[in-house]
Amino acid sequence: QVQLVESGGGLVQPGGSLRLSCAASGNIFSYSSMAWYRQAPGKQRELVASIIKLGSTDYADSVKGRFTISRDNGKNTVYLQMNSLKPEDTAVYYCQGRRILSTYWGQGTQVTVSS
Repeated sequence: QVQLVESGGGLVQPGGSLRLSCAASGNIFSYSSMAWYRQAPGKQRELVASIIKLGSTDYADSVKGRFTISRDNGKNTVYLQMNSLKPEDTAVYYCQGRRILSTYWGQGTQVTVSS
């Protein structure tokens, strides 16, 4: 059974940093891409950052220069380093993994940016 397990969320002050982790079951290279999405209350889920198998990355304009997606192949884990956090970054953050025929989601981790 495919599992994506997020961790690392929490409460942080504006300007602070957090690192989210997404541990994938099985070999991370079995996913054609992995991504982080977020969903704030009353809003649609949106793509934050993605990384494809070959390593190229992409970011939402709202997080460019502040967030970095990376992966550790040996640990089958994808990370989202979030710096210079803003209150508008507050949301539940979800990890997504895509294979040719299926898309998988983690359970989400809450990130709250507040003073």
